[in-house]
Amino acid sequence: MSDSFKMQLRQTKSQVNSELKRLLGEKLSVGEITRPSRLMAAIRHGVLNGGKRLRPFLLIETARIFKKNGPGILRAACALECLHCYSLIHDDLPCMDDDELRRGQPTVHKAYDEAMAVLAGDALLTFAFDILAQAETVPNPEIRAELVQMLARAAGHGGMIGGQVLDIAAETTELAETEILQLQAMKTGALIRFACEAGAVIGQGSNEERERLARFGKIIGQAFQLTDDLLDVTSSSETLGKAAGKDSDRGKKTLVDIYGIEGSRKKLQSLFSDANDLLAPFGSKAEMLRDTAKFIIERSN
Repeated sequence: MSDSFKMQLRQTKSQVNSELKRLLGEKLSVGEITRPSRLMAAIRHGVLNGGKRLRPFLLIETARIFKKNGPGILRAACALECLHCYSLIHDDLPCMDDDELRRGQPTVHKAYDEAMAVLAGDALLTFAFDILAQAETVPNPEIRAELVQMLARAAGHGGMIGGQVLDIAAETTELAETEILQLQAMKTGALIRFACEAGAVIGQGSNEERERLARFGKIIGQAFQLTDDLLDVTSSSETLGKAAGKDSDRGKKTLVDIYGIEGSRKKLQSLFSDANDLLAPFGSKAEMLRDTAKFIIERSN
């Protein structure tokens, strides 16, 4: 990874964090009555406790290919991160993955309580669409409506939520490779794919450019989950900032079980090559996305 990538990732993370703090502050939006203090504290705990901000980074950098940047793009990226953080809060609940650590900190239901974690996640899910639906985020109403629909489908029963259902079922049913790939494309990959395609939609790229970036998102989404699965069996809880070895403890089969550790690493290199090929037509404008793909397969947590 280049120094310029590392610097850009840090800078984007700082900008996203600052905007999230502002959006989740005390100031009421039109139509709001009050923001209950305990709810907002739980929300902030779930959102502002670290994280790489990878999905916002992908949306921002994809939009930058089409020379689109500014406050509206940042707001769209924050909407995506709010939805992602909601999914993490709910994933950690006792009725789901029952995790006590997230990003090295107590999960929301441990720091507060289970009911507050459910409500904090619900609020973030709702707020994500609130942000995305505002003209301040995307002035063009047609593009705005398309993004709302895209995010709803990426996050809903045919995307992330559906993937979580399949993931729960995998605890009692052994899945084949194609079934695992489908599960992961939904649970993890759908939001990453959205991030990449959304930047092209905001940038009003051609249909071919949109499809190319959506495919790039799908591939790096697969790489992201495969790296996660690999780290789950090769790293410690301290390094990951969350419990290690969870899938094997629950009897869930992953691609690492199928490919093996070395086979998984070879597969990651193949995915990296495929991702690079998709970016070739964008030339130097996609350099940050190339570095992002490399970062995904080389990360340690």
